[in-house]
Amino acid sequence: MTHYVDSEVGRLGTVLLHRPGPELARLTPRNNDSLLFDAIPWVGRAQEEHDAFASALRSRGVEVLYLATLLAETLAVPDARAELTDLVLRSPRLGDTLRRRVADHLTYLDPAALADVFVAGLAHEELRVGPDRPGGLVWTLMDRHDFVIDPLPNLLFTRDSSLWIGDRVGVTSLAMPARRRETTLTDAIYRYHPRFVGTEFVYHPELEHLEGGDVLLLAPGVLAVGVGERTTPAGAERLARQVFAAGLAHTMLVVPIAQERATMHLDTVCTMVDVDAVLMYPNIASELSAYTVIAGADGEDPRVDGPAPFLRAAADAMDLDQLRVIDTGLDPVTAEREQWDDGNNTLALAPRLCVGYERNVETNAQLERAGIEVIAIAGSELGSGRGGPRCMSCPLVREPLSLSAG
Repeated sequence: MTHYVDSEVGRLGTVLLHRPGPELARLTPRNNDSLLFDAIPWVGRAQEEHDAFASALRSRGVEVLYLATLLAETLAVPDARAELTDLVLRSPRLGDTLRRRVADHLTYLDPAALADVFVAGLAHEELRVGPDRPGGLVWTLMDRHDFVIDPLPNLLFTRDSSLWIGDRVGVTSLAMPARRRETTLTDAIYRYHPRFVGTEFVYHPELEHLEGGDVLLLAPGVLAVGVGERTTPAGAERLARQVFAAGLAHTMLVVPIAQERATMHLDTVCTMVDVDAVLMYPNIASELSAYTVIAGADGEDPRVDGPAPFLRAAADAMDLDQLRVIDTGLDPVTAEREQWDDGNNTLALAPRLCVGYERNVETNAQLERAGIEVIAIAGSELGSGRGGPRCMSCPLVREPLSLSAG
């Protein structure tokens, strides 16, 4: 199976999603902040919305893969099961006695049930303990609502933990402690699942912090990487070195963004909707700058130029006279509201065809007026973790842009 992505807008062939499940039901007012959700989602409605999203993709010929299914199939591989179990058991907060109880608990689970635990976590009261199987001091001192294994509600946002550049996958390095175990699952899938046998990697989770929501494939050979709340300048530099060495890109634009919740990733500020068109939050469009990084000659360090206005630097790197800019909203207040509601965070299925949340009425109207067809989906519950259609999807296969644009 050939997996390949060279742009944001080439016709989408295969995508990786995660259907929300019991891990969302673990969210409470007591833990939602630490688990990075702004509200407590209605799980059943979130599942309905996600099913409609997947159905919309399939209706346009996209193959939809589910992360939980791939994980269960991966855990049927003995080495993968042993590795992921060991990583969970290494947690220093367990203590020796509780670690043995957890190991016993996991041993008897089949691959699907084990995958459920790795995603949804294991609560204090779910662990089998008793007079003949004591949990030890750590278990005894836990609150009954605490987790022995933490849930991963942000797994919904599959864009962040991995990304494809050309025919190589990058498993990223997530900045927030609540999310770091996500990449252990994704990494194992790409290394052990039969579908991905022989896949080469361009990034690994032990490297500097880099998240997929900050990486845009503006055009073949041209990347933009946001640095801010999640991705560090060191992560952007490391990715530049990796892609240049592998011949996957010739230019990277490094874009500083505000370290705020509303702009946690570059794709909350802008996304590509055509080969020459970007949907962009107008309140910061004129202020956004970029540093242009190009490969050094004969093994030298990459060269850094700039800063320059982002839109100018992007057009130059993409060999365009200029980028068409479509504004979020129609006025500053509407733009701010719809940016917060992920109005910029669209998923392109092909040039001039994208998926967006239906509640961003003005932004969707702006897109339609610019000749971009919008497949509008519900997202009142899905958006409670601050992510839109692009955040919820990791493209594995896109047509090369030269074919899609034709």
